[in-house]
Amino acid sequence: MLKIGIVLGSVRQGRNGEAVANWTLDFANKRNDADVQYEIVDLADYNLPFLGAAIPEAQQAEAEAAIKGWSEKMASFDGYIFVTPEYNHAIGGALKNATDYLNAEVNNKAAGFVGYGSLGGTRAHENLRLILGELQVADVRTAVTFSLISDFENMSVFKPADYHEANANQMLDQVIAWSKALKTVRG
Repeated sequence: MLKIGIVLGSVRQGRNGEAVANWTLDFANKRNDADVQYEIVDLADYNLPFLGAAIPEAQQAEAEAAIKGWSEKMASFDGYIFVTPEYNHAIGGALKNATDYLNAEVNNKAAGFVGYGSLGGTRAHENLRLILGELQVADVRTAVTFSLISDFENMSVFKPADYHEANANQMLDQVIAWSKALKTVRG
């Protein structure tokens, strides 16, 4: 069984990412990929401290548990789909911070991208490609890009256009193929 984590990379209050991640999970599950299991990993469930920040002694055990839980969860997958907004032409700070806690647990795995923003999150995808490249994660070419202007009513109610399904299928096909191939590399 191949395990793919759908990483919800925004922790903002009132975030649009939750609806996008749920759409991604629902869409993936409707494909009935017999040998693939999908799971949402919500970054908001991990209270990760800012990497390198001083942590008061009373909070150290909680911080260490969050870091360990995040690492173990990410290690449990064969591939990833990162759902990310675009903030200032890049990924959000919480997702960048979370990736900074990772290394060996994500090496030689595959990743796809689902973004949202004024330009569909494309610049965030490009930023994430650089970060994941350093972590030895192979990213796939096809991405899903939702526009805040045309895929969200009033920029907050998610109503994706049907044409995104073609890219979603292609991205999932690529993530599955690369995840299977890289699983053999990891042995």
